[in-house]
Amino acid sequence: MESNRALESHLLFRAGELAGIIGGSCRGNLDAPICSVVTDSRAATDNSMFVALKGEHTDGHRHISEAIRNGARTILAEIAQKDAALAAVRNLEGEEGARKACFIFVDSPLVGLQCAAREYRRRHTLLRIGITGSSGKTTTKECIAAVMAACYPPGTVAVSPGNLNSDIGLALALFDIRPQHTVGIFEMGINRRGEMDELVSMYEPDIAVVTNIGTAHIGMFGSRDEIAREKSKIFSYFDGRQKALLWENDDYRTYLTSKVKGTVAYFGTRSTEGLGRLEDLGLQGWSIEWKGQRIDFALPGQHNLLNACAALSVANLLGLDPAKAGQGLSSVRPLFGRSEIRRGSITVLQDYYNANPDSMGAAIEFFAALPSNHRKIFVLGSMLELGEESSRAHEKVGLMAGAIEPAAIFLFGDEMAAAQSALRASAFKGKLFWTSDMDELSNAVLDYVQEGDLVLVKGSRGMALERLTRIFEEKKLIAPSESKEGGPHAS
Repeated sequence: MESNRALESHLLFRAGELAGIIGGSCRGNLDAPICSVVTDSRAATDNSMFVALKGEHTDGHRHISEAIRNGARTILAEIAQKDAALAAVRNLEGEEGARKACFIFVDSPLVGLQCAAREYRRRHTLLRIGITGSSGKTTTKECIAAVMAACYPPGTVAVSPGNLNSDIGLALALFDIRPQHTVGIFEMGINRRGEMDELVSMYEPDIAVVTNIGTAHIGMFGSRDEIAREKSKIFSYFDGRQKALLWENDDYRTYLTSKVKGTVAYFGTRSTEGLGRLEDLGLQGWSIEWKGQRIDFALPGQHNLLNACAALSVANLLGLDPAKAGQGLSSVRPLFGRSEIRRGSITVLQDYYNANPDSMGAAIEFFAALPSNHRKIFVLGSMLELGEESSRAHEKVGLMAGAIEPAAIFLFGDEMAAAQSALRASAFKGKLFWTSDMDELSNAVLDYVQEGDLVLVKGSRGMALERLTRIFEEKKLIAPSESKEGGPHAS
């Protein structure tokens, strides 16, 4: 009896019920419970639904047997692969999991997953805050989440874990919503045309925050104008009751405002109501006065101050208690690989969760402004997905880094060869090193650094620059990280 109650408390759908909702055809146990949804067969547990998606490097239909062995009892599969999918069950003939399993066949498992996520989300009454933008989405989400968590009863705020913000990630994150949740803060990221349409149809935000329109993924879209057009679709489900929050200095502020059917507010050091004195504490972050509160905000740099302003502007829109909101913002700590300060015999600012010309420029400017009597060193990894803009963007970043006259610039990745060429042509006087091999990079950096050095490690996530900071840890140059991937509100 107790196990039945536990099952019902975690039940998302029954297999036959979900098939009717998404227009699928069923084969097997229509009563199979769905208590979680996964796209990785290795993550399947008892009563999971495994969604067999085709990716660049694998096809989920090849892993159906593994998912069932791990506990999946519902398989969402492509109808064109029906015979192969059913063969996977026949290969498990005699196993209990195979006898209890149910297949749901649809034209597109991805569309089926998104429809299921939308239906599940609509069954819950939730104030929905959505965050998009070219950079700063995840940190802004965590800042808003910290403010909301401090102002609402414990356990009532749902937050997308990590940076699950894509056509697949957002869908999976929505299944974490529970009946006790009254507020949702979910990230909405795009890297292809049409993706925002899918995200908005699933989530339908009540408050849409656009951090900025920059150049991230410009290779996928072709221009900033096109990026702005796609991002503006976050307002496409507005009917006049919703609210938009935009950066006060965004180049596309007027354009974005014109797309909003509802209330528009702005955030920034001029527009966030209640802001008083702002004190830049360098690597320690900021001291912020807001509505009579002093907020000790631990994330350094002007870009992170804007993330804080966005969170405080959301608090203003919702009329939240300033004391509680301020306490919440003060609790924010750096996320894995984002504005994280690592201390030891050297000091490392690691900011390698993503990189584009805007975020790279912000990091370089912040690093340049830090007062220090010690050497400053750049370790810069390639910026990915820039398309035809790549060479020009890397040249510009190289010259920007060289202009502050650091002791050394280490460049990593094929795309950074353009930055090396630009720096050589500019007669950069410091040490200049380029490689696309991590062992060569780590050996060169280790041979060069000395006690007291200030090191910026910045690059796209795909460059995996955390490999270098792990080596710093192993060599006892910095202390182990206290942060975790996904931030304090991730589950």
